[in-house]
Amino acid sequence: MNSSNINVNTPILVLYYSRHGSTRKLAELIGQGIDAVAGCEARLRTVPAVSTVTEASAPDIPSEGAPYVELADLHECQGLALGSPTRFGNMASAMKYFWDGTSTDWLAGTLAGKPACVFTSTGSLHGGQESTLISMMTPLLHHGMLVMGLPYTLPELMTTASGGTPYGASHWSGMNGTHPISAESRILAIAQGRRLAETALKLNPKRNTARA
Repeated sequence: MNSSNINVNTPILVLYYSRHGSTRKLAELIGQGIDAVAGCEARLRTVPAVSTVTEASAPDIPSEGAPYVELADLHECQGLALGSPTRFGNMASAMKYFWDGTSTDWLAGTLAGKPACVFTSTGSLHGGQESTLISMMTPLLHHGMLVMGLPYTLPELMTTASGGTPYGASHWSGMNGTHPISAESRILAIAQGRRLAETALKLNPKRNTARA
């Protein structure tokens, strides 16, 4: 997303892990929704994969996609969209590993009172979308974040056949990640980003006033 004026616009962190690109595509759509709200800017970040080989290490900068998240991103963001593919109905270990290392920020209340939402992508239609979304809500609630979903005022929640839940945006990618994001899932992801950004502005009126 946009990289300029990061100190002027309200930064909204879109933090995701994506193995084959489907969750990343959802993250980009949520970022579109955030950027569509005047005064807000999406900051896309990812986390490195977790290796069972202790000697293995990832490069400091990913070969493609968003940069790796830093704890400073948690301090600076005024809202958070968290995304992960499902792993047996749970968030991926790479994302869980990141949150397990945020105890200092938990104690400091870095994220307390900030709005948050979640999103996911699965290989099978009933592969644990909703349980994965709920698993990502748990650390956010412990951090004191204000977790929000998608309201049924969005008609696409009633017509979607491939993803999209009241708990957050989702996508059925297929086992090889070949299924394109459906029109309904696209609309819901963008709407989720917009809703998150609008809520962040309402919760932080002082920043709005200073920017104006």
